[in-house]
Amino acid sequence: MSGAGRGLLVVGDVVTDVVARHAEPLAPDTDTAARIAVLPGGAGANVACWAAHRGAPGVRLLARVGADSADWHRAALVAAGVEPVLRVDAEQPTAVVIALVDAAAERTLVTDSGAAFRLGPADWDEALLDGVGHLHLSGYLFFCDPGRELAAVAAGAARARGLPVSVDPASAGFLRGLGVPRFLGLVADADLLLPNAAEAALLSGADEPAAAAAELSRRGATVVVTLGAAGALAADRGRITARVPAAAATAVDTTGAGDAFTGGLLAARLAGADLPAALAAGCRAGAEAVAVVGGRPGRPS
Repeated sequence: MSGAGRGLLVVGDVVTDVVARHAEPLAPDTDTAARIAVLPGGAGANVACWAAHRGAPGVRLLARVGADSADWHRAALVAAGVEPVLRVDAEQPTAVVIALVDAAAERTLVTDSGAAFRLGPADWDEALLDGVGHLHLSGYLFFCDPGRELAAVAAGAARARGLPVSVDPASAGFLRGLGVPRFLGLVADADLLLPNAAEAALLSGADEPAAAAAELSRRGATVVVTLGAAGALAADRGRITARVPAAAATAVDTTGAGDAFTGGLLAARLAGADLPAALAAGCRAGAEAVAVVGGRPGRPS
């Protein structure tokens, strides 16, 4: 099958998350009590799982993992309704992220990218786009040479089939390291850009989210900015086109909330929702995500 379908292809990362929830501030030079869980995660994988959870058909994930945990991650993705296309790296272990989650449910991430930063064009197969209606690229692809090459190949193949492409910038810290002009050049042909407020401010130079979204959208893409407890907004061609409030939630862990938003939004768009309705669907998925531990659907607090 070579034409567009209704499925979703996500190209990105699979990560082993170590989530440590600590009620007290971290104490230097001694112990801090925490509840710790080891869970499957990764921005790309999380988006795929939330999209499947929210009803998107034919969700497929291309990622690279280490032989150390490939079977575990593959089983978790299948159980979530995602078709895993995992390239197993014989030299590097699966990426690991330590998420330190404070009493306000806000998280700080410490990242070892491992095999994720070795995902590259040799891992691509044109058939991955068969039956697909949308390509989503995790921003972490753009922070290493093989990933940037793969992103260009995948996006070019999607455009050749007339498929829309979305990008989540992923990390303000990594964006600073790469450089804003370089990142914006790499994603210049994206149809949809999905930064959070901090990433939008960094990429646009405007601190206020609406101004940041409007500025970024002048480059050609529709821009959706997530605002946490304030909901989300969208801009197109330099003007704000939609705003939605956040859905009510009791937060225990904000890890993966942005991924859940993206998965919910993409599932809604693939089902034919207009942008305001898709923003609302994304906010509902984000609210569900902050009420569970880790970045995937379905794990109670």
